[in-house]
Amino acid sequence: MGRAVTVLRAGRLAVREWPGVSPGPGDAVVDVAYGGVCGSDVHYWQRGEVGESVLAEPMVLGHEVVGTVRSAPADGSGPPAGTPVAVHPAETCGECARCREGRDNLCPHLRYLGSAARRPHTHGGFADRLLVPGHRLVPVPAELPLRTAALAEPASVARHALTRMAALAGGVHGRHVLVTGAGPIGLLVVALAHLDGATEVTVTDLHPQPLEVALQAGATRTLTAGEPLPAVDVAFESSGAPAAVATALGALLPGGTLVQVGQLPGAGVAAPWHLTVPRELTFSGSSRFAGGMAETLATIAAHPALFAPIVSTEYTVDEAEQALATASRPEQSSKVLLRFGAP
Repeated sequence: MGRAVTVLRAGRLAVREWPGVSPGPGDAVVDVAYGGVCGSDVHYWQRGEVGESVLAEPMVLGHEVVGTVRSAPADGSGPPAGTPVAVHPAETCGECARCREGRDNLCPHLRYLGSAARRPHTHGGFADRLLVPGHRLVPVPAELPLRTAALAEPASVARHALTRMAALAGGVHGRHVLVTGAGPIGLLVVALAHLDGATEVTVTDLHPQPLEVALQAGATRTLTAGEPLPAVDVAFESSGAPAAVATALGALLPGGTLVQVGQLPGAGVAAPWHLTVPRELTFSGSSRFAGGMAETLATIAAHPALFAPIVSTEYTVDEAEQALATASRPEQSSKVLLRFGAP
């Protein structure tokens, strides 16, 4: 594993040397190039917990990882050595009802890179080298720089939200879409909704900088949170703020649908749920993603001008604490990357 960005406890981060682990026959070794900093990484560092997942032991952070295959699995599976890849962060059982339905994101046995949901915790990918089953490696298109390919995991999360909208409401094509929250996931929803044929994409946020990026990602209108909203057909709530849920529900036209992508707090969520009956509104959550990472990478590669601006800053692994601090300030950053290996 080599150097790895490790959260020791709430408020304590270190770059530690971890011993290597011998690969099994189906395991590949990946030289990590970039790791994207997610809000969950920031929360483990700041608070030692993410929702019900509480840190009980030192853990390597990171689940948004791209790199190059150093050694392919001995059993011949997975991409060959030298292949640029994105790492699928989820390990699932493949046997439960949800996995058999193709909804492995809801597998009750799921383990995710860089997660304290189970004990022992699942170490993440913020490391010089990562041991990972070959079947969880997705080749990156040759024309796509790894810096932009580092968006593969959060963009897959955003694509899953649009898939949920397609299943519930027929998708976004020809519709006015509202996205509340212009953090990285919200910005990726904007780009994908634009590419899926939304006629208008209105984005709200508290800060001007992310709204400027939203325009580059395909938004047609940006509003500061609290400004009057237009009536919309469908909405994606990506901020995780209870006030934004209320805003999104209130903006929906009769028959509208809201997909909740941002993680809401466990208590204190008050919203105008009474509107759901007379307007026949639909509300659904969207959790991580099920498959589709190769398709997501192909989309990013085909439209790099929409996605590249979402990456705002990169730091070296030795600047990890500064990277997490920057990622915690949405008014000045979008997607923050950690860079591993040689510059």
